[in-house]
Amino acid sequence: MSDDFNMSMRKFLKQVGVTSQQAIEEAMRTAGDTSGKTFSAKVVLTVEGLDLEHTVTGQITGQEDG
Repeated sequence: MSDDFNMSMRKFLKQVGVTSQQAIEEAMRTAGDTSGKTFSAKVVLTVEGLDLEHTVTGQITGQEDG
């Protein structure tokens, strides 16, 4: 793959990672006490113009304040 492709993909994935982490952190703060709770998470990636739908699932565990 070309350098331009690799750079644009890495830039997109970095943006996804950073903004997703910020959104999750904000949701956890808004939710209040999440200590000991586990939340199911799912991300669905689609790319227009390509036949791509990629799903990633996982668990996020709340942490105690402090």
